[in-house]
Amino acid sequence: MIRKHSLMVFFIVFLTGCAGSENESETIYVAAASDLYHALTDIGDAFTEETGIIVEFTYGSTGLLTQQIQEGAPFDLFAAAHESYIDHLIERKAVFEDSKAYYGIGRIAALSSSGQDIVLDKDYLLSAEVKRITIANPEHAPYGKAAKETLESWGIWEEVQPKLVFGENIRQSYQYVESGNAEVGIIALALMNETNLQYDLIEENTHAPILQALGIPVQTEKRELSERFSDFILSRTGQEILIEYEFDIP
Repeated sequence: MIRKHSLMVFFIVFLTGCAGSENESETIYVAAASDLYHALTDIGDAFTEETGIIVEFTYGSTGLLTQQIQEGAPFDLFAAAHESYIDHLIERKAVFEDSKAYYGIGRIAALSSSGQDIVLDKDYLLSAEVKRITIANPEHAPYGKAAKETLESWGIWEEVQPKLVFGENIRQSYQYVESGNAEVGIIALALMNETNLQYDLIEENTHAPILQALGIPVQTEKRELSERFSDFILSRTGQEILIEYEFDIP
């Protein structure tokens, strides 16, 4: 009886272990730019519902995620906020060259925490009412770089330097405005879907296009699953969700 009981316990533990391994094999890990927080989460939910494959996201600044992938971080897919970062990883043989695909074009908007109906132009940014302006760090965040280019094209980059507060990524900059820690932010339009704050779309001719691309890191052990999710992002369903969040389609 003791022997039979021991074998039964072993068999149950073995089955449990196998089930866990199978479930793990059906999970992919995706690094994604912070502007995709809402849109890509929705796309991931739709993908899981259709395929049963679970998608786990790590959101952050494109530059910092690029560095992590270059150093071997175990991601299965990378959705960057600008194609140049995918190209950088391809050059360093950290992303499969044939996996690169364009999925969207981002836009930026000026967001105000004032609660008043105001004109969010360069004169307002220079006014005494605005003490803090937040953008994502332009050194490693494409949306921060676009914000800097806009401020330069408006001819006020140098003048607003004392007011600038850099977020580590574009979602953090959004949170600075939402919490009232900055009067104005130049933020990804894709993050505005749930805000009650005033925002004004910024003309796209004030900055270089934010052409966004994805790629599959070479360290993935689940390339087939990664390709399925990549294809889903580029599918009609995925693209319609991106359009809902104000992305333009390449």
